[in-house]
Amino acid sequence: MDDHLLGWLRTLDEDGLGRILANRPDAIAAPWPRRLDTLAQRLGNGFAVMEALRGLPLPCLELAQACLVVRHATPERLAAFLGVPVEEVTPWLARLYDHALAWPDAEGAVRLAEAVSRWWAAPLGLGEPLDHYLNSWTISTDTLRMLARNLGLAPPGNKRRTIARVSEVLGDPERLAALLSHAPEGTRELLDGFAWDGPVRDVDGGRFVTPGTAEKWSADHGLLYRPSWHVAEMPREVALCLRGPGYHPPFTPEAPEVATIPIDPEEVDHLMTLAAPHVVERCAALLDNTSKAPLPLLKTGGVGVREVRRIAKETGCDEDETRLLLEICAVARLLALDEKSGGMVPTERFDRWRLDEGSARLRVLLSAWWRMERSSLRRIDGKYGTVLGDDQAGAAVARIRRAVLTTLAQLPAGTAFADRAGLVRDVHWQAPLLDQALLATCASAVLDEARLLGLLANDSLTDLGRALAGLAASAGDENDASVPLVEHDPLLVEASTRALASVRRSALFGPDLTAVVTGPPSTELAALLDRVAERESRGAASVWRFTTESVRGALDHGHEAGELLEELAAVGAIPQPLEYMVRDVARRHGEVTVTTVGCVVQASDPTLLAEIAGHRRLTRLGLRLLAPTVLVSSATAERTLAALRDNGYSPVPVADTGEIAIRRTRVEEAPNGKLILLPGGQVAELADFADHEALRHVIADPAPDPHEHARRLVAAGKAAEHSGRTWAVIGRMATRLPTAQQSLLGFVVDRGVRAGITLTDGLTATISHGELKDGALDAWCEEAGDYLEFPLAEIIEVRGAY
Repeated sequence: MDDHLLGWLRTLDEDGLGRILANRPDAIAAPWPRRLDTLAQRLGNGFAVMEALRGLPLPCLELAQACLVVRHATPERLAAFLGVPVEEVTPWLARLYDHALAWPDAEGAVRLAEAVSRWWAAPLGLGEPLDHYLNSWTISTDTLRMLARNLGLAPPGNKRRTIARVSEVLGDPERLAALLSHAPEGTRELLDGFAWDGPVRDVDGGRFVTPGTAEKWSADHGLLYRPSWHVAEMPREVALCLRGPGYHPPFTPEAPEVATIPIDPEEVDHLMTLAAPHVVERCAALLDNTSKAPLPLLKTGGVGVREVRRIAKETGCDEDETRLLLEICAVARLLALDEKSGGMVPTERFDRWRLDEGSARLRVLLSAWWRMERSSLRRIDGKYGTVLGDDQAGAAVARIRRAVLTTLAQLPAGTAFADRAGLVRDVHWQAPLLDQALLATCASAVLDEARLLGLLANDSLTDLGRALAGLAASAGDENDASVPLVEHDPLLVEASTRALASVRRSALFGPDLTAVVTGPPSTELAALLDRVAERESRGAASVWRFTTESVRGALDHGHEAGELLEELAAVGAIPQPLEYMVRDVARRHGEVTVTTVGCVVQASDPTLLAEIAGHRRLTRLGLRLLAPTVLVSSATAERTLAALRDNGYSPVPVADTGEIAIRRTRVEEAPNGKLILLPGGQVAELADFADHEALRHVIADPAPDPHEHARRLVAAGKAAEHSGRTWAVIGRMATRLPTAQQSLLGFVVDRGVRAGITLTDGLTATISHGELKDGALDAWCEEAGDYLEFPLAEIIEVRGAY
């Protein structure tokens, strides 16, 4: 924890602290901090600082680099170094302050968070300060004295004064220029290369020991230093002097202008209402196709081009749609690897997804694309990557996707971008830490994918795209099974509902055994027609044709003729030829039957088998006698064995080889009870851990309001418990615990460690960030998702949780 950061936080009022908490949701995530020292520890976390830094525009990063170079970087000195008025620097400094990435110290100088300082090894292309080299253990006092003599300095005395005098000469542009006037030929060109393209460069080590060379002269006068034989570095002060007094690092407070053209918002809205239902319907068709036969994977991983083309042909999608939807379905957990078949098959979540309303299905797909860590339509050397294969870019692709849509959302309403290159430049200004080469290759793919999903039309964001762009901070990552913050966002719900409002729910049936839908069909209508007929065309109008084979396929899946005709009549008027064909196929359906047998029961005694077949308690097994010594059961072998044993018989299982197969079974231990927080603040025990995981997102309390929590933090002030009192209270109140466990409980209070506890009634909980309150431990309970109070006298066990 940075003590300077904590000291600054203590000087802030509620408004200033509230802005930090609003800009840094990571600092207020569960378990939300209740003390300023805990808050400071979170704000200084290296990973959290880098995530916050990624969300800042280019001027903030340029200012941060300047702070690393300028000594005692006050706003006035920074403005002078950048060559701009101080008024242009102030708002961007305030933005750094509001993210707790920088703060002013007591003397007005800007301090940067440690993780920000570590991000740039060479800020502005400058090396380490002279002190770094002159104070190094590799430089002896004799070497320093020789350097001072080479610079024309009188013997200054001790090492500290020598370093100060040398730094004074090498940091003065005029004295350095006078020194260079006596340098060997080629010295200025050598040093300019380090000053502008350094600070670290490969060199010929032999020239640093050859008299008369520019390299040796530069090293002898402290202008270059060699950490190894073939590598040399230039100190920061020397490079700044060589760049000259007119040098000012880049500072771009204004975003690049994106050329725009006016568009018709109604046409954009219309295109959205065509694309959105198309996505849901095509996704359902694709998953239905994979349910018929698993989608095989290559030995190297991913789906081959041949399989992608096959699915595209069978479902009527083009290859780009197929690539994109396959990867979206995998991220949404609608499609997963089945180890037995060795291919991708639809999951149980797909069964639930297809029963949901259309707008909810669309949001599941958009949420998966929003956090997907691969680019389906990005071309590398003119070729697409392997579908569902590894993408080395990973999370950077998702960040680029969100940055592109966020930038598009900032364009004026009723306009579209006219220049893709200008858009990329603006995205880089908004998110400068993105890899520029990757951004250049991914931006076009993001736009193409957004167009297919109904998020972009005529090079302008649709209402659906704007709603999704506002959720960049809550996108989640690819490994999240679900992201309710995105899927249930009110604005996205409204936009997705309106995007699917124009779907067609009726069809025109013709006497030529066809059905025509003039517009985007609803998923339910498309599923019905796909079940009974064969699709012939897609587009502005979709056409299905009824055949003997298509109707028989529907009957094979358990549908009856009357049921099919009733469902078809609900979406349009059925002509007589279609009704005749359906009833004729149904009349001939089932002329040959095939029966499934669960298992076979054999015995040498026919009387015993006859007794088993007539047993009243075994009727649920569906037993049938095929031969005097052969009985078949419709139930599985395991269920049949259990039923026979429950009714006094002694059967044994037989393997396919005919050998008796008896194995020991492992007794599973019942899961421990878990605490949950029910609506209303009541605490209850949940025995089934799976149910607990399912309910966690529903019953967990949301993070507190940033400004309300800032008020509580300011009020808390310096009221933190002292460790001496912690041990005294725990030792006096937690009498059921041995000394070692009392110490562990003390660490929960003083250091915020995680631990598991058990109470007298058998309830268990995983706790952290505890405080002592009137004989109770007020700690964060992971199972409840909130702070709960646990009486110290009722805690009977404390164990480490890692």
